[in-house]
Amino acid sequence: MVLAIPCYPHSCAFIVKSYGKKEKLQLAELPEPVVKENEVLVQIHSAGVNLLDSLIRNGDFKLFLPYKPPFVNGHDVAGVVTKVGSKVSRFKIGDEVYSRVGDYRIGTFAEYIAVNEGDLALKPQNLSMDEAASIPLVGLTAWQALVEIGNVKKGQKVFIQAGSGGVGTFAIQLAKHLGAYVATTTSATNADWVKKLGADLVVDYKTEDFETLLKDYDLVLHSNREYQNP
Repeated sequence: MVLAIPCYPHSCAFIVKSYGKKEKLQLAELPEPVVKENEVLVQIHSAGVNLLDSLIRNGDFKLFLPYKPPFVNGHDVAGVVTKVGSKVSRFKIGDEVYSRVGDYRIGTFAEYIAVNEGDLALKPQNLSMDEAASIPLVGLTAWQALVEIGNVKKGQKVFIQAGSGGVGTFAIQLAKHLGAYVATTTSATNADWVKKLGADLVVDYKTEDFETLLKDYDLVLHSNREYQNP
């Protein structure tokens, strides 16, 4: 999603006024975020929209991520540094950056956001702002599942459900990079797509039962609430 919501001389953001599945984001004028000594101010060019954002808006996560409405939603961002805190050493004004901002510091559906230096990375030059903003949350999810938790090794067998979804597309590529044999589920429409990503075995979830086709897998990445492409 590309944000184009100029509210000069104020800063604009889309806010969640109350929890609920039918609640719509409301455009509001807000003060420019204050930058702390270890933060940078990012002018947002693009913001990724994730299933997590919808679940937080719905109130599904409020027991352990209790954001108090009204609040600005959004976790993924790509943009340009416009201010730096006094103790920031890794970034300077004008740097193009991207991030999955920290919990309790969300708010990428806006024109500006203050981000902790440790949560930022320089945007690869070969990626557009839109492309960069689509990566952080799903990429980190795949990394945490397969590397930090699953400790996937070469020669292991990994089953990744929802292979054409956001997490799935990253997880397939990462699992293959780690040397695993990869099976995944998707529709027939996306079978060629996930094969190009590296899937060794593709199960059509609409017509086939993976429980009868797969056995002896070392790790299963089950993202049952991750949307698949139609």
